[in-house]
Amino acid sequence: MRCIRSQRFSAVCRTVVCLVAAAGCEQAASESPQTTASNRSYATGHDWPNWRGPEHSGISRETGWQDTWPDGGPKQLWKASVGTGFSSVSIADGRLYTLGHRGDDDTVYCLDANTGEEIWKHSYPCKLVDNLHEGGPAATPTIHEGRVYTHSKEGHLFCFDAAQGAVLWSVKLQDLLGVEMPTWGFSCSPRVLGDSLLVEAGRTCALDRNTGELRWKTDKYEPGYGSPAILRRGEKLLVVVLNNEYLLIVDAADGKEVAKQAWETSFATSATTPIVDDDTIFISTGYNAGCVMFRLAPAAGSLPEKTEAGLVLERVYQNKNMSNHMANCVLYDNYLYGIDGNSHNRRNCELVCLDAASGDVKWKHRGLGCGSLMIADDKLIVLGDDGELVIAPANSQAFQPTAKARAIEGKCWTVPVLSHGRVYCRNADGDLVCVDLRP
Repeated sequence: MRCIRSQRFSAVCRTVVCLVAAAGCEQAASESPQTTASNRSYATGHDWPNWRGPEHSGISRETGWQDTWPDGGPKQLWKASVGTGFSSVSIADGRLYTLGHRGDDDTVYCLDANTGEEIWKHSYPCKLVDNLHEGGPAATPTIHEGRVYTHSKEGHLFCFDAAQGAVLWSVKLQDLLGVEMPTWGFSCSPRVLGDSLLVEAGRTCALDRNTGELRWKTDKYEPGYGSPAILRRGEKLLVVVLNNEYLLIVDAADGKEVAKQAWETSFATSATTPIVDDDTIFISTGYNAGCVMFRLAPAAGSLPEKTEAGLVLERVYQNKNMSNHMANCVLYDNYLYGIDGNSHNRRNCELVCLDAASGDVKWKHRGLGCGSLMIADDKLIVLGDDGELVIAPANSQAFQPTAKARAIEGKCWTVPVLSHGRVYCRNADGDLVCVDLRP
C-alpha cells in the first residue's frame, strides 16, 4: 500500500480542487495549514463551524496557543449550563452554538463565545433518550453562511437564522423519510455540501439547505450514529456514511449507491464518522469490530459486490488495534490518533497511535478513559472522560504530555474544541467551560 498522504497536505489539495471545480463543491478554508517558525506567535484564531472543524478532519490550523501552563492550570474564562447532552460546540463570528436537554425540551443555545452570555435560544419538546447514559442531544450544530442547522434525537432538523435565532425551516426526519428513531436516538451532525444539507438517519438524504425540501434519499438501513464524509473521485463527489449495517457510498448528486461493504458490531452500534483520505476510507467501531482501511477502486471482472458504478471497496487491512467506541480518530501526518475501547468502561480504554498505512500500533497510553481529542499546531488536545485536559505533541514515537490540568468535573464524552485561543469543554450534565490558552 502506498503511504497515506498527510491530512494537512490532503486538505490543501482538496481545497485547490474545490476552487477550480464546478459549483457545488464544498467550501474550504483559505489559509495554508503549514506551520513555520515565523507564524507560531498567536495573532488571530480560527472558527470551528461544524462537527470535526472547518475541514471536517478534527484538525485546527490555529497556532501559537499555550501548550504549557502553571501548576494551577489554564485560566477559566467562563462557565455556562446548557442542559444534559453530548452535543459538541460550533463557533463562528464570535458566537458559540450547542444543544442540551432540560425537562421535556431540547434547547438550541447561541452564546457569546468570549463571555458565555446567552444571545438567543430556541426550545422544543423532545425525548431525553437516556438509555444506559444521561441522554440528550448528541449532534453538533453546523454553521454556514449565516444559518445554523441542528438535529435532535427524535429527528427534528432545524434551520435557524444565526443572528437572531428565527426558525427559517424545520422538518422531522422520521416523517419525511419514513424511518424510526434508533435505540439511542439520531446523532448525525448535518453536513453542508454546495446547496445541499446531508444527514444520515437510517436513510442517508440530501435536503435543499435553503428550504428543507428533500432532494434524494437512499434505501432504508439500520441507522448509525456517525455523520457523512465526502470523497472526490474524478469529477464526482461521493457521500460516505457508516450506518449499523454497511459502509455505504452514494453519489452526492442523486443518492444512487456506488459501493457498500457490510459492517456489523456485536451490539449494533456504529458511532463514528468515516475518515476519507484520497481514495482510502478508514472506519473504526467498538463492540468487537475493530478497524479497517478500505480503498475505493475499479472492480475487476464480474464481482458480486460490483455496482453499476463499477467500483468496489478493497480491504487494505483489518484488525482490532483501534476500536473507537464513540470518539473519532484523527488522521495526521500518516498516523491515526484515537481512543481504543470496546465499551464505555474507562479501565478498558487507551489512547493509541496507529500507523495509518499498515494498521500497526506505534504506542498506547492508559489513563484518559473514554475521552476524545482534536489536533492543532502539531499537538494533541485530549479531554479525558473525567475532565482532565491534556496537551501532547502529535508524535508517533511516544505520548509525552507537556501540560495537564482538570478543566471540568463530571463525565466528559464530548470532544474539546480549540477556537481563537480558547478551549471549550463540556460534560454530560451540561456544564460548559471556556479556558484561556492565549499567550
